[in-house]
Amino acid sequence: MRYVARQPILDARGNVHGYEMLFREGPTVAFSGDGDAATRDVLDNLVAGGIERLAGESLVFVNCTREALLGRLVMVLPPGQTVLELLETLEPTAELLRVCVELKAAGYRLALDDFEWKPEWEPFLRIADYVKVDMSVTSAEARMALIQSLHGCTAHLVAERVETREDLEIVQKEGFTLFQGYYFCKPVLMKSRRIPPNLLVQMEMLQALQEEPLDVARVSGLVKRDAALTYRLLRIVNSAMYAASRTVTSIDGALIIIGDEMFRRIATVAIAGQWKGNQSSELLQAAFVRGRFCESIARFTGRAPKEQYLMGVLSLLPVLISVPMTTIVEAMPLRPDLRDALLGESNAERTALDLLLCYEAAHWESCDRMAAEAGIPMEEVPRLYEAANQWARENVRLVG
Repeated sequence: MRYVARQPILDARGNVHGYEMLFREGPTVAFSGDGDAATRDVLDNLVAGGIERLAGESLVFVNCTREALLGRLVMVLPPGQTVLELLETLEPTAELLRVCVELKAAGYRLALDDFEWKPEWEPFLRIADYVKVDMSVTSAEARMALIQSLHGCTAHLVAERVETREDLEIVQKEGFTLFQGYYFCKPVLMKSRRIPPNLLVQMEMLQALQEEPLDVARVSGLVKRDAALTYRLLRIVNSAMYAASRTVTSIDGALIIIGDEMFRRIATVAIAGQWKGNQSSELLQAAFVRGRFCESIARFTGRAPKEQYLMGVLSLLPVLISVPMTTIVEAMPLRPDLRDALLGESNAERTALDLLLCYEAAHWESCDRMAAEAGIPMEEVPRLYEAANQWARENVRLVG
């Protein structure tokens, strides 16, 4: 069964530089160590559409073993988009170096993964595009010593396992320019900050969008109270992705022409675009992925799809607006179970979100267990994850 997740690699401004692809192939998350059909299967799955769905046109970083490199199996991947990561377990032989030079000439970029300085790796440093260092297993002193030993090396320095904003500040000061991890999903909270009035309107509208049937008069009135949101909503309604049969010039018209269900989706996208502010687009995309994935899984868990979508998007709201989740849930008339789920309780409402977080962290065995307990066919998880990423990427373009 193919499991493919991704982890973003961001620059100092929070822009996406690329994604590391995390695979499950049997018990491992890298290319097979025996060069057999299992390795070819992983590569075949990527070529069949995994890269495009998960990464769009961004760079993809792929862990490679000796057999995958020496057998040139990696050459089925697009050279202009692929960064080949040399695992720390590889032996830096002359044969491996010759192949890496060949692959580099063919257009592939090279990364040295979990790098530790050893003299025998010096020839590889001359052709490397990236040097990746895991900050969770290295001390500040060790990283500074490593950076000093890399003096003159032109490769980008990538800090891995950057999980908090504090981690980010540390490695930025040390000289790293690219950062991998989910630190951007961790909130930097301002305890004294109140929810802005326009945000209260948007949160009230989010709640109204969950009602069945949709109260058109209430929703229309709420949108009109936020001029920026009105503009953004009408721009999205008239975009190619949600193209109506004729130009939509009013909120009431949008509701009539595109229907309740489509309006719910577009309004949620527009609101999230308002929340984004100066945050990374990757953060907004992560919120959309959560919403879409949770909504899609709802048919297996028996939860309400619209509520699941709302919960997925709201789960990242503290990061987007720097307000604690406790303050947010107090401002919204949510059902107790949904409120508890947003506050971190692992109840039935939170099943899909917990499964997604587990999947993105490549905790494959835990994913199997969670899916089985919830009655979710495991083959649906990677499929819905890829579909959610594709849908989220298209929507982020609309609000960027």
